[in-house]
Amino acid sequence: MKMNFICAVVVALFLGSAAPSQTPTPAPKHHVAFQLSEADDTAWNSLVLHVNNTMNALADDGGSQVEVVFWGAGLNMLKKTNTVYEERLKQLSDRGVKLLACRNAMKTRKVTTEDLFPFAGQVDSGIAEIVKKQEAGWAYIH
Repeated sequence: MKMNFICAVVVALFLGSAAPSQTPTPAPKHHVAFQLSEADDTAWNSLVLHVNNTMNALADDGGSQVEVVFWGAGLNMLKKTNTVYEERLKQLSDRGVKLLACRNAMKTRKVTTEDLFPFAGQVDSGIAEIVKKQEAGWAYIH
């Protein structure tokens, strides 16, 4: 019985140490914060285009981390009722873009978490989020 226990411990230790090592993914070189506060399709189409173009252009230069902060009338782009942009926004999210709704705008516009696409995140204040990103050295695209 004692021998079985010892063998089991040795095997467990061996298997634990034999796990493949994972090389950590390097942090992206570029950090970009976009904002969207407009309500029109031109701005919404432009946002999707510019985020994709920016990420593609920076891919070979260390990669990028991108956030889009939505407030004011731009918040409507993240609402589930906006099915026209749902797939394009989901694709951005799948690429690692954080799509963030301003809770202040949500409160003012009576938008709930349940009203937003499930891939959307939230920040307390959209403008404060942009301020923090700029203070941390992020590029800010308006």
